Amino acid sequence: MTGAAPATTLTSRPVGVRAQGWGWRYGTRAAWAVRALDLVVEPGERVLLRGASGSGKSTVLAGLAGLLDDATGDQEGGLLLDGVPARQARRDGVVTGTARTGLLLQDPLAQTVLARCGDDVAFGLENHAVPRELIWPRVEAALRGVGFPYRLDHSTARLSGGERQRLALAGVIVLRPGLLLLDEPTAMLDLYGATMLRELLAQVVATTGATCVLVEHQAQDWLPLIDRVIQLGEPVPGADRDSVGGVAPAPAPARGGEAEASAVAPIRGREVASSGGLLLSARDVSVTRDGRPVVRGAQVELHAGEALCLVGPNGSGKSSLALALAGLLPVSAGEVRAHDALLLADPGRVPRSFDPFRWRPRELVSRIGSVFQEPQHQFVAATCADELAVGPRRIGLPEPQVRQRVDALLDRLGLAGLARANPFSLSGGEQRRLSVGTALATQPRLLVLDEPTFGQDERTWAQLVALLRELLDGGTALVAATHDAALVDALGGRSLAMSRPAAS
Repeated sequence: MTGAAPATTLTSRPVGVRAQGWGWRYGTRAAWAVRALDLVVEPGERVLLRGASGSGKSTVLAGLAGLLDDATGDQEGGLLLDGVPARQARRDGVVTGTARTGLLLQDPLAQTVLARCGDDVAFGLENHAVPRELIWPRVEAALRGVGFPYRLDHSTARLSGGERQRLALAGVIVLRPGLLLLDEPTAMLDLYGATMLRELLAQVVATTGATCVLVEHQAQDWLPLIDRVIQLGEPVPGADRDSVGGVAPAPAPARGGEAEASAVAPIRGREVASSGGLLLSARDVSVTRDGRPVVRGAQVELHAGEALCLVGPNGSGKSSLALALAGLLPVSAGEVRAHDALLLADPGRVPRSFDPFRWRPRELVSRIGSVFQEPQHQFVAATCADELAVGPRRIGLPEPQVRQRVDALLDRLGLAGLARANPFSLSGGEQRRLSVGTALATQPRLLVLDEPTFGQDERTWAQLVALLRELLDGGTALVAATHDAALVDALGGRSLAMSRPAAS
């Protein structure tokens, strides 16, 4: 493949940004996501964009990337890159073979295009007509730079959420854009990966001079990279994640070792009652996905009012074990067994099997609530209110009681003003809180959550943690797969350290 000369280097110059009374309203929403935005970012400047969950930070990044189409919403004012409207600048960049912008989305799944990891990273270079002999050295360098542990032909379908996020970042960096747009890039990375990613991005902006606009709720570790902070909307008052409930941050889990789960000593945090009834146990549980083992020999006991946090590096099987405990994924060896305290939680419809994976949906939803790593995967209704009503209606609650639960959850999760909004139009943080609400709506005895605090600002994080602690005090058992050390410490209970299998 031979392309134009500019495409052979893809060394875009730093891009200047200007917003002049800019606003955007999605076609499915009555309220504006962003309005009357005025800002200037000079070429080569590194800016942290802060704001409450739902304040429009991701919308601003999408606008700068030229991804907002007038056919899908309403725009006012101007959003310019080097004096050119952002959408036009995007089109011009593809035509000339020079990447003006590179956006790392909040949801890395939405950025995965092809079946093999190397091809996925190469996709953008191919679209910019880069000669084939230049593509693969650049792809390999980008993957090495983000610490990606697999070969070029590794299947993208076999990646964990954090691994997929590293792959998506490699696909952005490989283009060497003049404007680097990052939407919570370390939200689903383990401590090692997050540290390495920050160091990598510091090198990228230092060597290329690229302009950088970063959205990140946990900003402290990014401050050495940042020139200036821009606040979108009112500042968020509230809690420091390192001191919620008066407890100190938990130590980071250790890395390395064999691909097996092993219990570690309880961490500091809330006091956990040990007298609660046994709800669920896992004995020598192994899980295989796509023909490869991802969990080996896990031992788990869950009692009423107890929290268990699954911790460990990306790709260590946390999500897979969580799904198995939730009855949503079969085990390849061992046994997951529900005990009387869980089986009899709904006396009117007792399952015939002790294995939650064999339960009917109605039997499962009244006993175990699940929050997936990607919240969009569990949305089935057209409005937030209807989404929260799905579970209560499935278990046969009278409609007045359904509405009462829905209204209470909307208020408690800070979503009351979004009752009629489409779940897919929410911000990432709002979608996460809605997904937690859908799991809570049936008042299950066991709640299994995958990265429950993703996308939250200080205020909504503290509110969500307070809600989870109330559930524990009321006798609900929690399983949380998470990289959020402050959440682990705030929930207390036990943690299960997991390690990553060998790369393949």
